[in-house]
Formats: sequence, C-alpha cells, structure tokens
Amino acid sequence: MAKITKKFHVPAKELTRTSDDSLFSFKTTKELAPLDSVIGQKRAVEAIDFGLNMKSSGYNIFVTGYEGTGKSTIVRDILTRYAQASQTPPDLCLVHNFDDEYCPVALEMKPGTAVAFARRMARFIENIELKIPRSFESEDFQTQKKETEREYTDRQNSIFADVEGFAKPLNVGILQTETQYQAVPVKEGNPIPAEEYQAYDEKTKAQIQENLGLVQERLNLVLREMGKLGQELRKAYKKLVENQADRVILRQIETMADLFVHNPGIEAYLKRIHTDIVENVAVFLDAGNGQDEKDLLSMAEELVTRYKVNVLCDRKNEAGAPVIFETSPSFQNLFGKIENYPAMGAVPTDFSKVRAGSVLKAHKGYLVLEIDPLLMNPHIWETLKNTLVNRTLNIEDLPDQSGRGGTLLKPLPIPVDVKVILIGSYEPFRALQQVDDKFNKIFKVRADFDYEVDLTLENELKYARFIARTCLAENLLPFTPCGVSAILEYGSRMVEDKEKLSLRFGNVTGILKEADYWAKKSGAELVTRKFVLAAVTAHRFRNNLYEEKVQQGFDDHSILLDVAGDMVGQVNALAVYSLGEIAFGRPTRITAEAYMGTPGIINVEHEADMSGQTHDKGVMIVSGYIGRMFAQNYPLSVSISITFEQSYAGIDGDSASSTEVYAVLSSLSGIPIHQGIAVTGSVNQKGEIQAIGGVNEKIEGFYDVCVKKGITRDQGVMIPAANVKNLMLRQDVIQAVETGAFHIYAVASIEQGIAVLTDTPAGKMDSQLNYPENTVFGLVQKKLGKYHERSLEFGK
Repeated sequence: MAKITKKFHVPAKELTRTSDDSLFSFKTTKELAPLDSVIGQKRAVEAIDFGLNMKSSGYNIFVTGYEGTGKSTIVRDILTRYAQASQTPPDLCLVHNFDDEYCPVALEMKPGTAVAFARRMARFIENIELKIPRSFESEDFQTQKKETEREYTDRQNSIFADVEGFAKPLNVGILQTETQYQAVPVKEGNPIPAEEYQAYDEKTKAQIQENLGLVQERLNLVLREMGKLGQELRKAYKKLVENQADRVILRQIETMADLFVHNPGIEAYLKRIHTDIVENVAVFLDAGNGQDEKDLLSMAEELVTRYKVNVLCDRKNEAGAPVIFETSPSFQNLFGKIENYPAMGAVPTDFSKVRAGSVLKAHKGYLVLEIDPLLMNPHIWETLKNTLVNRTLNIEDLPDQSGRGGTLLKPLPIPVDVKVILIGSYEPFRALQQVDDKFNKIFKVRADFDYEVDLTLENELKYARFIARTCLAENLLPFTPCGVSAILEYGSRMVEDKEKLSLRFGNVTGILKEADYWAKKSGAELVTRKFVLAAVTAHRFRNNLYEEKVQQGFDDHSILLDVAGDMVGQVNALAVYSLGEIAFGRPTRITAEAYMGTPGIINVEHEADMSGQTHDKGVMIVSGYIGRMFAQNYPLSVSISITFEQSYAGIDGDSASSTEVYAVLSSLSGIPIHQGIAVTGSVNQKGEIQAIGGVNEKIEGFYDVCVKKGITRDQGVMIPAANVKNLMLRQDVIQAVETGAFHIYAVASIEQGIAVLTDTPAGKMDSQLNYPENTVFGLVQKKLGKYHERSLEFGK
C-alpha cells in the first residue's frame, strides 16, 4: 500500500459494529418482560398525545413516516389506552320525524339501551294494536258511547218535535225522502193528493203555499241546528274515543318511560308517539274491525314502520370510546347508506333501512384512515372535510344516484364529534399543505414518525424486549443474547449508521419470523446469531435475481469494467439500485475527455435527455469547482465531455460528482487512475467531499465484482470520510480488509481523493495562484495554460 493511500485507509474495526452480548444479563428473551412502551418516537408520541387532548375543533392528527415504522401499531396502542379511559358514548337510533316523514331524526340514548328500546317499541306496537281495539269493545266504553248517542238523539227528536208541532195546526206535514226533509200539505194526517190539490180554488192554494213556506223556513232552521248537533256528536264521539285510547296508551307509555328513565330524548319521543297515536286512533280501530286481510297487513306494516326504532350505533358491548380503523373507506362505509330495493320502477325505502358508517360509529371516539384511498375519490375527501368542519353528518344517497331513482329520504344532519387520525407518507402531506386550504385548518397536528433511534444501552434493552413481545405474540422460539445482538446489528445496517438503530419494525419482525423458521427447521430450541444471519442471507437470495443478472454482465464482459491497471480519464463510480425490499451496488465506468474548444462541461446524459435534475446540478458543481481551482489567472479554453459508459436508463443523484471531478483531473493532467479503486461521494464547489447514501451496498457491490474478476489485493473503494460512521459491512468484506485483500479509503476533499487514486499529490496553490510542477493540479494547470495560449493564437 502506497504511503499516500495508507494515510486514508479505514481499519477493519471501523467497518461495522458488533454488539456486545455480555451487556445482556438474560439467557433468553423468554426471561424478559414484553415491551409495553414505544422505542424512540418521542416527538410523534407527544404530538399524538397533544392532538388527542385538544378538544377544540380542527385538532385532528396527520401521521407521517416511512413504511414499517410501526405507525399503525403505535397509534392503535395509544388510542386504545385513551379510549379505555374515556366515557362510552351514547347509543344512536333513527326514528320517525313527526314534523317531516322524509327527514327522520337521530336520537341519543344511554349506551347499551338502544337495542332494548327498539325491542320494547316493537312490543309496544304489538300491544296497542291489540289493546286499543279491545278497549273500544269493552262494556264500559260501549255504555258511554250509547249514552252519548242517546243524548244527542233525544235533543234531535226534541227539536224535530217542535217543528212538527208548529206545522200540525197549519195542516202541513214533514216528509222524509232519501236525500232530504220536505214540507207537504196534509189532510187528516195524510198528504193531499195532487188531483185534489189542483181542484182547490186559488185562494185555498195560496193559503196552503203560505203555510208550506212558513213550515219549510222553520224546517230549514231546524235542519241546520240538527247538522250542528251531528258535528257535536262526532266531536263528542271523537273525544270519547281519544280519551279511551289515551288511557290505554298512557299505561303503555308510562311502562316504557319507567324502563328508560333519565333518557330525556326517549321521554320526548314517547310523548310525540302518544300524541300521534291518539290523533290517528282510527288506524288502530280499523285494524280490529274485520277489514280485508290484505288491507290489515298493509295497515299493520305501515304502523310498525312508523313507530319502529332503527338502531344506528349500539354500544352495548363497548367499554370506553370507540376506536375505528376503516380499511376500506368507500363513501358508504364512511358516511353510511340508505338501502333501497328497486321494484316496478320505484325505489321503496324507509328510515329503517338507513345504515351507519364509520364516522358515526366513531362518534365521541377515534377514526383512523389511510390517506391514499381517500385522495383517490375527491368526493369522499371533500365530504370528510365538510363533516369535520361542520361537526355534523349527512347520511345520503351516493353522489351518482342523485337524480337517478334515488330515494326522497334524507335524515336530518346528525351531530358528530370524532377525532380523525390520517396515516400517510410525506408526499400527500406536503401536497395537501400546499393545495388544500381546509387541510391545515382541520389537521392542525402532525405526528412525524422517525425511522431511527440513537444506539444506547436503554434502547438495546428495549429492542430485546420488543423481540420478546414479538416472540410471545407470534409464537416464536426465544432468542439468545447473540441472536438479539445479530438483530441489533441488522437494525443498524438498515439505517446505515453504527450509532443508530432502525425503527422500521415491520422489516425487523420479518427477520425475526424467518430466523425462527430456520431455527425450527434445524431442530434448535433457541434462535442464535447463525439463524439470524441465515434468515438475512435467505431473504436476500429470494429477492436478488436481478442483482445476479447484473453481476453476470461483468462476468461475460458485456458490461465493460476494469478492476486492475491504470487508465487516464476513467474512474469506476458506484451506484445503488433499489428493488422492493433490497438494494445492491452496481459499479459504472465514468469517462472524461478534455480538448480545446468552447469553455464548459458537456454532460452527455443531459444532452441525451437521460439525466435528472440532481445529476445535472452535480455536473454544474463540477464546473464551478474546476473554474474555482484553475481559472483564477486566465479563462478556461477547454471543453470537457463527461459520460456514464453503457448507461441505457435515466441517471440521477449527485453521488458521482466527485468521481466526475477525478475523471476530469485525470484527463487534463494525463495522470492515470487506479482502476481497482471505485469511488463514491458528492462534492461541493469548494472541493469538499459530502456524505452519500447506500455506502454499504456500493462497497459490497464492487467487492463482488472484484471477486468474480479476480482479487489483486490492490482493490478497494474510496468513500467520503463522513460515511465511515455508516459502515455496517458484510463479514466477508471485513475479512478481506483484515487480510489486506481489499481496502476502504475515507477522504474529505478532492485533493485527498485524487492523491489516493493516482499516488500523486494534488498540489497546493502558492501566492501567485500557481501549483507546483509534478502534482496533479500543477499538470492540470499546465495543460489549461497551453490551451489558453493556443486559443489566443487562433484568435489572432
């Protein structure tokens, strides 16, 4: 190893972090109490706690975070704890609206009483259907009825007798036809025949007509009086009937009221039923008067429907506030529905066919929703926002049913008090903040879940207790301390940080289950480190077919890559490919060619429309760095072409920007670059090497290529110094470093990096802004000076 490169060599002990099994006092995780708290996530837990305790409107919660960080599980645990400490909300029923039959009204009642009330109401209807008709058949009622009729008959007879007494001296009788009463002349009590009447002289006829007129006038007055008596009789009879019905109903109502005391809503509703039945008692009378069977069934059905109770929310089996996780948030599942069954061109329905949705079921509790399916249907999203803003729910037909055979039924708005917790990723959260004015007013609390936590002894022990809880919940074999240590190392590898642990417990749980599988398959009773490693290896093997195909491209030389020797203007860069649950490194050759021409860097990928914005930015930073370092005495007169060789897909990211600088410096200086050293790291305009992601996969990817092409013991990877803390490498790579077969270099600047790649000092600028000869920068400056002189000559 050259003296320059040795300075930046990363020792094997810094390539990973090995957990110390001796820190654990337990023999297996079976001895540990299962974790009953949250690891990390202080910010998120406090935000959720704040949102749940804020009772003002608008303090709904939006939960953000990466997939697998346990958002749903933690939210469920917190909500369950809050719900258990809260009061159980009231039951909700839908009942007939006596003011508007098309707008049924919701009724609140004590939790657990709705179903009992509905059943009592059904029996109440059955009772009054039987008892009211029977009460009118009773001897007491029939006596009162006859006495009333007799009283009015006597009064009518008396009035009519007065008329007859007035008419008799005038020889006028009163004849009753089918339709009327008529005054007629009589003789000896009998009507005078027409022939006899015609024989009378005119004087006698005139007298008869005068008498008839007097009697008819008196008769008309009496008939009007008798009409009034008839109305009085009907009113008296109605009053008699209503009083009788009132006595029967009152006994039933009082029984109901006694059963549901301290329910003001029920008390008021029963009073309305009482009044309504009394006013419509004829329906009950007809039901028992030998009507046609079809008519009786129709009337009975109408009666039951009118006074039945539709239970929307039954809290009988609930304790505390409801916690609803709606996994299929369709319009009907969220906001309820009105069932209707088309028949003969009509859509018959009634309020008994109204069904509650998740919003109503979560009344005075918590409703948890994923944001993505909500945003797929704008009408659902808008309806949810309006419901939360207005704090009322409208149960209505689906939007596409309005105007197309929908029912006229429209329940009155139902007051709702629900705390909504949305779970989603960062993208929809940022988008909603920017484009939805109501969003920030409704979801004022953000609970952001972290994906990592500091590596401390406390957190390591919590990790072990988490493993204990998972083993208990999933019936897994207990883990030994070394098995726990392997999981801890896997957790650090997931976040690429020796000082952190992953909080993406979905992935961790998967490895726990798979390690248990391999342990049981081998007949072991405990899960040790080797089974965890077997699970990680097998999991990767199942998912890395594409990685192997890429590696085959290096084997058969369809992808050109030199891992030995030296080349001018050519550097091996490292990229990361992510495919589902795995990521792998892929070396890529970057070349640069410098020549006289219009000053600037030609980004071939950009010119071919194959680069992303971040990559383009990285190339422009390269241009800025070259200008800063070499264009202080005279302008640049050089064109530089940079490209990713054999790249047929889009390129993005700036992790290759330092690699591009090295290729440019090599091309300009003529100093070759060691092809056995691959490079990763981004650069700023001052030449500082910046940290990148995927450092472990990049190193391992190049190591695998070197193994396939042949280890020369001069190969390695150069990474940013800031990434050393992220190293959690495979054991085979670490062993190769320990034996000197492979090397990891960490550099903080372009000057350090070019020295490692060329075994030549970069050079330091003097007071005259010149670099020493026989340094990389000195040779670059010399080449650029020649280009400038020649450009001046061409200009002449």
